[in-house]
Amino acid sequence: MVDAANQRGAKNFVALGLSLLAVMLTAGVGGLAANSAQQYGRLRQPSWAPPSWLFGPVWTTLYALMAVAAWLVWRSGPLSATRSGLATYAAQLALNAAWTPLFFGLRWRGIALVDIAILWVVLGATVVLFFRRSPVAGWLLVPYLLWTTFALCLNLAVWQLNK
Repeated sequence: MVDAANQRGAKNFVALGLSLLAVMLTAGVGGLAANSAQQYGRLRQPSWAPPSWLFGPVWTTLYALMAVAAWLVWRSGPLSATRSGLATYAAQLALNAAWTPLFFGLRWRGIALVDIAILWVVLGATVVLFFRRSPVAGWLLVPYLLWTTFALCLNLAVWQLNK
């Protein structure tokens, strides 16, 4: 009995580590566009645009919430029950990772807008699927969905102002 509990604890620890690694890799892809803060400051922006220093703390918080949410869903049942939620989660991570290189690296702000719009839809589906498996996990993704909504509007405005 103790061995089974220890194995479960070890699996949970490994799963949380993998969940954190997934969001760190996503953040790392964004970090490859290292001059993004400088570029952001040089772009014409709407009056409601936040300062560039705000993005780091916001994303750090969101990535931590995302990792915990995915971990909660992973441990909420067998893979057959969690597969769809975790698959949409993985898809939104890929879309998230693609946005910074598109917007800053390639300066394809219109394509980045399409990416973030698709991300918003996939993230919305992820939130719904996470709520079905774990209400706490669903709520942990709500700030990310709200921030993505804001980021989509900001992407549109910056694209329009810098054509």
